[in-house]
Amino acid sequence: MSTLHIAGSASVLHPEGRENNGPAAAPRLHLTRRGWVVLVAIPVALLVAVLLVVASFFTSQAQAATAGGDLTDTVRVSVASGETLWALAAEYAPERDPRAVVEEIVELNVLGSSTVQAGQSLHIPVGNP
Repeated sequence: MSTLHIAGSASVLHPEGRENNGPAAAPRLHLTRRGWVVLVAIPVALLVAVLLVVASFFTSQAQAATAGGDLTDTVRVSVASGETLWALAAEYAPERDPRAVVEEIVELNVLGSSTVQAGQSLHIPVGNP
């Protein structure tokens, strides 16, 4: 049980048997789990996110080209019956290796295979690379 002691003009409530020897101690702060998350985890997560964004700017792989790419001179050809990519490569780029020219034809025309149909229109590289 507590008693009320009146001393001077101020009244102070003290537990029984205790004297007022000095200023009252401030209550100790206790944080709950949610309090720790708010106090620690959210600022740390924000800091990590900012660091990742800054790091992505410095490690970006996309860069502007310093020089223009090499352009390939091509001619548009309609495939005749019985023609192959090998024959077209030998006809339009005789000074080059036909294997490289066939590969370039497939790449230029986005072909799924090296077979072509009669009447199909293709871009064929000509001359030296």
